[in-house]
Amino acid sequence: MQRQVIVFAFDGVRLMDVAAPLEVFATASRDTGAYAVRVCTPGGRDVITSTGLRIVADLSAEQAEREQWPEVTLIVPGPADLETLRKEPALVDQVARLAAGAQRVAAVCTGAFALAAAGLLRGRRATTHWEHAAELARRHPDVQVTPDAIYVQDGKVLTSAGVTAGIDVCLAMVEQDHGPEAARRVARDLVVFLQRPGGQSQFSAASRTTVTAHPVVRPLLDAIAADPASDHSPQALAGQAGVSARHLSRLFREETGSTPAAYVETMRLEAARMLLERGESVTSAARRSGLGSDETLRRTFARHLGTTPSAYAARFRSTRPVVPRGPTAIVDLT
Repeated sequence: MQRQVIVFAFDGVRLMDVAAPLEVFATASRDTGAYAVRVCTPGGRDVITSTGLRIVADLSAEQAEREQWPEVTLIVPGPADLETLRKEPALVDQVARLAAGAQRVAAVCTGAFALAAAGLLRGRRATTHWEHAAELARRHPDVQVTPDAIYVQDGKVLTSAGVTAGIDVCLAMVEQDHGPEAARRVARDLVVFLQRPGGQSQFSAASRTTVTAHPVVRPLLDAIAADPASDHSPQALAGQAGVSARHLSRLFREETGSTPAAYVETMRLEAARMLLERGESVTSAARRSGLGSDETLRRTFARHLGTTPSAYAARFRSTRPVVPRGPTAIVDLT
């Protein structure tokens, strides 16, 4: 049975959020015709993406609502500007109506905000671009936001992280529909991971310091950021601030949402990431960041980023291509 994939596009939508699902499902259909992929828009009119590129609709969203296809997957891309959904509530209403006739609904990036506003994420787990995860949780407290996930499926609803994660979530749907070998063929064709290592935290740029003007906490945060490898034990920080360790822990929780030890570890991890990106070895990054040993650095990366320091460095250190050694060297992306 041919499955219908409907991608809902609108003015201000991110181009990659639209293009990624089209590429995945069109590639999966190249030899088998497994999917019929269409773009629908409000009123069937042309829409302008956030890049300025014009998209021509295959059908109107209203027509898509009336169709009685037996198997429909609705893809909801995200807007580049979150205010788009607030300024145009009709878009959210349109998503709700389209979703009512779909057997499966997926959001790409900030498309999760449209699903949440339409009530489709109520009581469900979900994710979105790392930069907007906290805002999604704030606006929609009935949604269990998983900020580090590349994609999340809860029942018939799938949500994905920023932009290129639309490829990941669509590959997951191809695998569900036609098995891992079909998804693997698509991944190889697009030269992407079938399942990329680590979560999206590895792509986020953590702030060097938390924004606070507290007279006790602020100087400590500056000192940690300036020299993360120094002695920043809770006792040392309390002594520096002239308060008890217990009182300092309370102040840290109020001002940063974290304990002193957890905050120091986060800042040391950020320092290690920056050192690795600049070409430092794993051993040097561990020592200079204050994490100490290679093993401690590996455990910290695994716990926070879901990857290894070496793998992180290989992906983020340079845009220069890695030249395989030997005539038979092959990188298996799956």
